[in-house]
Amino acid sequence: MSEILFLVHRAPWPPDRGDRIRSWHMFEALTKLAPVHVATLADNETDAAVAREKLAPLCKSLAIEVRKVSRPLALAGAVLRGEPVSNRLFRNAALARHIDALVRRKGITHIVAFSGQMAQYLPAAFAGPILMDFVDVDSAKFSAYAEQDKRQPLHWVHAREARVLGAYEAGIARRVDASLFVSEAEAALFRTYCGLGTDKVRAVENGIDTDRFDPAIPLETVGAGAGPLAVFTGQMDYRPNIDGVCWFANDILPRIRQRQPQARFAIVGRAPTDEVRALEALPGVVVTGEVADVRPWLAAGDAVVAPLLLARGVQNKLLEAMAMARPVVASVAAATGIDAVPGEHLRVAEGANAMADAVCTLFADRAAAVSMGNAARARMIARYGWDARMAPLGDLLRLPA
Repeated sequence: MSEILFLVHRAPWPPDRGDRIRSWHMFEALTKLAPVHVATLADNETDAAVAREKLAPLCKSLAIEVRKVSRPLALAGAVLRGEPVSNRLFRNAALARHIDALVRRKGITHIVAFSGQMAQYLPAAFAGPILMDFVDVDSAKFSAYAEQDKRQPLHWVHAREARVLGAYEAGIARRVDASLFVSEAEAALFRTYCGLGTDKVRAVENGIDTDRFDPAIPLETVGAGAGPLAVFTGQMDYRPNIDGVCWFANDILPRIRQRQPQARFAIVGRAPTDEVRALEALPGVVVTGEVADVRPWLAAGDAVVAPLLLARGVQNKLLEAMAMARPVVASVAAATGIDAVPGEHLRVAEGANAMADAVCTLFADRAAAVSMGNAARARMIARYGWDARMAPLGDLLRLPA
């Protein structure tokens, strides 16, 4: 009988951030193919307890260990050993011992690893099919960080990680049966890095739960105020999100308020840094911190914005907003990878002036905004159902669905 080992860098519950949304739906899809053993990490004891309660009844076995490696120690260890820092941050000896013991019992027939940091746990002598879901090309992200930040030592750290991690990713891709990415753009980029073809490197795209993200569901009222509201949702200790909201609050919102003096900007998401919290001192800016449910804030937005300067893969935040029939204004980077038509399903703008113009147009023309939101939801329903997105896993693992 087939049994799947699912290695995942963060416990896939609750599905309340981009990586956990994808890993949760992948886990659900795998459980339909065979019994699943989950070996995973959590950022703290609270996250581990919440995930354990949900996942334990659904798994053949479950191991969750809490990450405790600091970034300075990870960097020092990585430099000494010539490894990617990303791997050191997600290294846990207890989890490694558990995985080795599990595989030695010889019940595991297939392995799926989620996020490149988990490749280090792949057993060296395992003979069954292995899928590696890199999700994004992380080494390319660090290369972009290095280009953006010329300050030392950050530039050196990012440039080193791009180089070392890129070589590591390519080596893993040559070993496994298939490497997966969240969009064809990411998959094509990785093929240029590693020299492998479409048989070994392919896209398995993200989806969206359009039953949950449905504008017809009654929700609590939030964000009441005098002026039109632009909303951003995301994990607010993540550098690209921080840079994006800082850019919007400092450079784009003032342009909008020249034409719409009462315009407001809500930054919605957990763990806002001090840099993000400080934005609340600016006129019209609201920082909510963690909320139990992002849907009321999406519903409250007259526009949902994604002013990301750096983005990899597909932005779940945009899929959620579009499924909620919200008019979206995205940067070129944020919109890349989403199968939608600019001008019909969302607006795509480059630069502060263009972003401000696009948002003001939606604020001023409510009929057009509603029409775009409705078209966006129809696109999500037609194109992005999770069952359809995860359907290739059975064939890739050579398991009957």
